[in-house]
Amino acid sequence: MEWAGLMIDQARLRAYSASMKLFVSCLLLMGALMVSLLGVSLEEAYSNLNTATKMKSVRPNPSGLRGRVMTGYQGWFRAEGDGAGMGFHHYGKGKKFGPKHLTIDLWPDMSEYDDDEKFKTVFRHKDGKIAEVFSSVKAKTVNRHFQWMKNYGVDGAFVQRFGVVAAKNYHSYDHLKADNQKLLNCREAANANGRSYALMYDLSGLKSDDFERLNRDWKNLRRRMKLGTDPNDQAYLKYEGKPLVAVWGVGFKDDRGYSLEDTEKFIRLLKNNPEWGGMSVMLGVPFGFRELGRDSTSDEHLHKIIKLADIVSPWSVGRYNHVDFQSGKHVVNLVEDRRWCENNGLEYLPVIYPGFSWHNMNGDKLDAIPRRGGSFYWDQFVGVRAAGIETAYLAMFDEIDEATAIFKVSNDPPVGEGFQFLNNEGLPPDHYLKLSGQGRKLLRGEVLK
Repeated sequence: MEWAGLMIDQARLRAYSASMKLFVSCLLLMGALMVSLLGVSLEEAYSNLNTATKMKSVRPNPSGLRGRVMTGYQGWFRAEGDGAGMGFHHYGKGKKFGPKHLTIDLWPDMSEYDDDEKFKTVFRHKDGKIAEVFSSVKAKTVNRHFQWMKNYGVDGAFVQRFGVVAAKNYHSYDHLKADNQKLLNCREAANANGRSYALMYDLSGLKSDDFERLNRDWKNLRRRMKLGTDPNDQAYLKYEGKPLVAVWGVGFKDDRGYSLEDTEKFIRLLKNNPEWGGMSVMLGVPFGFRELGRDSTSDEHLHKIIKLADIVSPWSVGRYNHVDFQSGKHVVNLVEDRRWCENNGLEYLPVIYPGFSWHNMNGDKLDAIPRRGGSFYWDQFVGVRAAGIETAYLAMFDEIDEATAIFKVSNDPPVGEGFQFLNNEGLPPDHYLKLSGQGRKLLRGEVLK
């Protein structure tokens, strides 16, 4: 009887154990479902931000722009399986990435990436091999990009932060969480490779009602990261002794949902607020800012706002498709912009870019502004130097949606029906990085190879 009772108890124990396993599995499944339904909370999205661990930077406390070239780093690419849960964000439309859901015109050259940085797609190369892409939430990949900047002579990056990611109300803040991780990755990579970095807010897509939440985002970055003031972060770019923050999208006449007054208040917060200010400010403004024409608002209030800043950088992408040396108009415009800035106590940072195409994103003509083997890009360096300017903003490092990328791109993009990519015109994948380094030497008056 005792033996029989023991057998019954063991059977009950096994049944109980199986029931508990099922119960725990159900709880885990319910938890996963709740996370899926509830998404990432705002607090969770910011919880990964922290101050830097003490590290040795190759080039501590970088300051100023003279004699340096900076690039714009989007860092917005995500891939299925990278842990961000955003699918192929910015490669395709929605979370999908295929012939009918496609936004990029250039394909990244993946030959140097390690296997754990590569993510398979539905596309195939001419030889039938599966085409792969990278993800910007991978610290190893971001570090690789900053290594390239170091190897080819690009001094650093303005890390893009789109206001709509943080200043809108969302069911889930998974995009914000991933963007915060990107910013941390850039901080670590800049310090590890002796590059500079600075935050650049892009105001595109914001409405006037969003600016209070934009202020909240800035305060979170200052409070949680000590962005710009962290003594362990030796790579953050300073200008005239103050940490530099860029604000892009001030004064354009393209029916933006915010006013000049909204941008002015935000700039004053960055510069003058006793708790959250103390920054130097760079403004990304229209190409026609000086005369309040072309792509610029005609409101003279724009000039008042610009004079609050420290650096002015007019957006030139798409504004011209060749450098007219014969008439001299290109160089004259640069000189007049520089003089206007100097007369108003401002630094002038011209933008140069290698070409432009957004065929797969918007359906426009493929290769709308051709690269012409790098001659268009190089001519802009020559124009900047001729205008007596020693610095430039290279637009952009990794922008393959609009085909302005200067990083390594492929000569063997995927092929198939219903889509088309640009290639690198048979040039080496690093051609535009090499030109960028040579352009830096030209601006500095150094001997070119």
